[in-house]
Amino acid sequence: MSPSPHPELDLTISRVIKAPRAALWKAWTERTSFEQWWVPAPARCKVVEMDLRPGGALVTQLSEDGGDFVPHLSGCYLALDEGERIVFTNALVAGWRPAAQPFMTAIITLREHPQGTLYTAQVMHKDGADRAQHEKLGFHDGWGGVTAQLARLVER
Repeated sequence: MSPSPHPELDLTISRVIKAPRAALWKAWTERTSFEQWWVPAPARCKVVEMDLRPGGALVTQLSEDGGDFVPHLSGCYLALDEGERIVFTNALVAGWRPAAQPFMTAIITLREHPQGTLYTAQVMHKDGADRAQHEKLGFHDGWGGVTAQLARLVER
């Protein structure tokens, strides 16, 4: 179960995706699928590590304009409830080690919906300043854009 969003600390994207939960789960847990939608196009994503277990690493890189791949996300999975929920953070890295620059924890939930799956990404921050910074950096366009890319991938 996910905590209720805190309006001063959390940012949330939610939408109905016309695909079964299994398709979204696969897009979140298979490297080749994840790489197709995780960063806003036209940038490209490379999964460096995807160790799907609590304490396992989630490390991605991105390439903009066909350039070299650079660090994007270095995080740690906190929970994986098959077909229902993925929780990860960049406050920790693999093996539960503290990260140098903690910023957010994300809870991804997949719920049955008459039209497919209710997809929610709740991104939690330690304080209002981090939330405001994430919003200013383009949270709604970025996370909203990749959610649209995810929907296009699984609604085929």
